[in-house]
Amino acid sequence: MLRRASLLLDQRCEKVSGGTFHAFANTLLRRHAAAAGFGNNFTILDRADAEDLVGLLRQEVHTGHKTVRFPRKETLADLFSRAVNREEDIATALEKEAPHFLYCLDDILAIARMYVATKRERNLMDYDDLLVHLAALLRGNETIRREVSETFRHILVDEYQDTNRIQAEILRLLAFTHDNVMVVGDDSQSIYSFRGANFRNIMDFPSDFPGAKVVFLEENYRSRQPILDVTNEIIAGAREKFPKHLFTSRTGGMKANLLCAPNERLQSTFVADRILSLHEEEGIPLSEIAVLFRAAYLSFDLEVELAKRRIPYRKFGGFKFLETAHVKDVIAHLRLIDNPRDTLSLSRALMLVPGIGRKVSADLSRQAHAEASLLPVLSSLKARKRSEESARLAGLIAGLGGNPDGAANGSLPPSEMMARVIAYYRPILESRFDDYPRRLKDLDHLESLCARYRKLSEFLSEITLEPPQASVGEIAATDKERETLTLSTIHSAKGLEWKAVFILWVLDGKLPLSRVAENEEEMEEERRLLYVAATRAKDLLVMTYPINIYERVSGTVLSKPSRFVEEIPRNVLSRFSLVE
Repeated sequence: MLRRASLLLDQRCEKVSGGTFHAFANTLLRRHAAAAGFGNNFTILDRADAEDLVGLLRQEVHTGHKTVRFPRKETLADLFSRAVNREEDIATALEKEAPHFLYCLDDILAIARMYVATKRERNLMDYDDLLVHLAALLRGNETIRREVSETFRHILVDEYQDTNRIQAEILRLLAFTHDNVMVVGDDSQSIYSFRGANFRNIMDFPSDFPGAKVVFLEENYRSRQPILDVTNEIIAGAREKFPKHLFTSRTGGMKANLLCAPNERLQSTFVADRILSLHEEEGIPLSEIAVLFRAAYLSFDLEVELAKRRIPYRKFGGFKFLETAHVKDVIAHLRLIDNPRDTLSLSRALMLVPGIGRKVSADLSRQAHAEASLLPVLSSLKARKRSEESARLAGLIAGLGGNPDGAANGSLPPSEMMARVIAYYRPILESRFDDYPRRLKDLDHLESLCARYRKLSEFLSEITLEPPQASVGEIAATDKERETLTLSTIHSAKGLEWKAVFILWVLDGKLPLSRVAENEEEMEEERRLLYVAATRAKDLLVMTYPINIYERVSGTVLSKPSRFVEEIPRNVLSRFSLVE
């Protein structure tokens, strides 16, 4: 940023002190380490280092009583970081982020206390400590606060809507002697509360710095006016905002469209058709087209459709469908039931059973391959009398394999087979992944995809168009066509732009999420999320939603468009219904 400024003006810009809040904090803490209670040679822990330290302390606390499930070091480190950035106590953060671990709260609190003490004793700081200790230093030492404030007479902050409470406090402390502060930000793009960003920072800036002048930058240089007309309508309903009305000199262009699809499959078919039409008939490069969505799992069905049509894409935010371990695990069991000779899937399923290592798994896989049957595997599993998990796997295979060779039972619909595999796999999922509630949603979605097929083999063929070891998204573009389509969560798309943007699942219950209905602040952030998605489009904006979607968590059927677009006038947002 400083280099770009110097190109616009002159070399003096490169002499400005600049950097992230964390880099700036590091510089000041090195200078005043003793006053902060540290040696000036303190070590900064990166995320992996912090997780390792938490892991050592976790072992001390939990090693004596391993009779209950306990969160992994990565989960604990993430929990501690979120609590700091949101200025919450550990118990509150745990209740919000991982309530299924509340039963071990006392041990988690003990580890948190040890983590803080150990860092202090060993002259260590993690990333969050840089902010926490700088704020404490400036807050508690007026001499240093005055000296630093008089050194930096003018302070500029970019993307202020993404700052957390600690960063806002540091800013106020730095401006202690002068209040010469300028921030740039867009309240309508405050969408990172899950990382600790605080919407109130930008809204309260005029009151935090009395006499501040607010300058509205309303001319947009990205989008055509019909798109801005929609985004203005979306944000107009916000409960609290700085009043802005976006306009542009880029007039003309198509109105934005909202399309209702009778099911998810048709939504995916339409989007894939339209992408090919834009690319092949209108000459828009795939790299200038993006498909955005609220959560990573909402693109799974489209990914399968894109794979069928050989449309290359990159996905940002979350993982590609078949790259997620839990989806691969479930698919492996289904492949095994469909094809007993699939020793790769057999090996993956066996390795999930406690007590079965690589050697036993390899021996059983070789035996199954040699005899082209799962019967010897079933016999071996049943013989492992002390292993309840072995018996469960044997029961699953026997129950779903109706033929002597273990092939899939043709009398069961694929959806029933999927349901039984997920029921078997759920305890494994809960033991392997601390974030299993989120992963269960992926499996629910996988089950809904499977319900469309009459034969298991058809489902597996459709969903695995590439070899098992490859992802459906890793379809190489031809030598002459290097560009790829972009799939992205909305959070990962912020700051980017494309000629054509599709927003999937603009469905009430998915955007906004059903679970935020009782929380006004979270509902407001969902509105801003859709605003951010819509403002990524330069020339074309298409929003789609399927209907008759059963949501297991709430026990309701979702069929209405997002409340944020439902009231937009038809002369601003065109509406269509897709039919087969």
